[in-house]
Amino acid sequence: MRIGLLFLFSSLLITPIFAQDPVFSQFFAAPLHLNPAFAGVSHAPRIMLNHRNQWPSWPNAYQTYAIAYEQSLPFLNSGIGASITADDAGNGIYQTRQLSLYYSYQLKANDDLALKFGVEAGAFRSQLAWDKLVFGDQLDPIDGLGSNGQGYSTEELRPDNLGNNQIDFSAGLLAFSKKFYGGIALQHLNNFNENLLTSGSSSLLVGHPMKLSIHGGAQLDLGGSGRNGEANFFAPNFLYVRQAEFSQVMVGGYWGFGPVFAGVWYRNSGKNPDAAVGLIGYRYGVLRLGYSFDATLSNLALNRTGGSHEISLSFTLDESRANQRRRKKVNINDCFQIFR
Repeated sequence: MRIGLLFLFSSLLITPIFAQDPVFSQFFAAPLHLNPAFAGVSHAPRIMLNHRNQWPSWPNAYQTYAIAYEQSLPFLNSGIGASITADDAGNGIYQTRQLSLYYSYQLKANDDLALKFGVEAGAFRSQLAWDKLVFGDQLDPIDGLGSNGQGYSTEELRPDNLGNNQIDFSAGLLAFSKKFYGGIALQHLNNFNENLLTSGSSSLLVGHPMKLSIHGGAQLDLGGSGRNGEANFFAPNFLYVRQAEFSQVMVGGYWGFGPVFAGVWYRNSGKNPDAAVGLIGYRYGVLRLGYSFDATLSNLALNRTGGSHEISLSFTLDESRANQRRRKKVNINDCFQIFR
């Protein structure tokens, strides 16, 4: 789900449209982006990096970058985190940036069930690169932009405002046991606007509606472990996302075999199939590296979009035996191996 390139216009109109957040196929490798209640799920301090290149066969399509930090505070039954997300559409024509801070609190309901509550507060900026836009009066009916690639000069007036700053709030809940988990997140609770191009009575009204995410899964022990003690397991899971009138559901599974992990998912956008997703990755010490590819199944066709490529990289800063002993002392028993 992405914001479309809706800036191909020849005149400024008062036009309400809706922006949409990028959704990572490797949602488990970007847990703070999925639900603020995941803050601190790694126990040890961790740095996570994500990059998504969507539809590379389309010229200047979509690029998303994210970096995040999280760690638990077991003496407070809490977790904290921070993230920076950057999204570029049309080779930088439309850009968004967000800096977010996260806090979560864990409550033990009984011997088999625990709850995590999380909140997020962020600063959001959207920016339009006016000089990269091409208007109808710049085009020649025969030569288009012409040999210089610049076209004619435009009569469109440059707006006074090409950027917008907003604050953003989100909240989430996780319920989990040793084998099962489920969660819900409500992002953009304040339903802010990304209004741009303010110039007199003309503007481009971009709403940023609340996003609902529902996710869940299980962790099934396959027995045995890798050379360094990594568990062998299978984790079936699902993700449902809805924002404004757009929705998607993703179902599949993740396998962990010692240091190697893999996964497959099917994504549907509500009325039609969207993509089949394949994942392969490897763990080495404190490092986890994953690569996934989205094969387009919709009428857009794989040969036209080029699919989507996604890379995740995480560094867990303390996987020592001392840290493992600390985990046991705070009675941590959950099914979040896929998220670590």
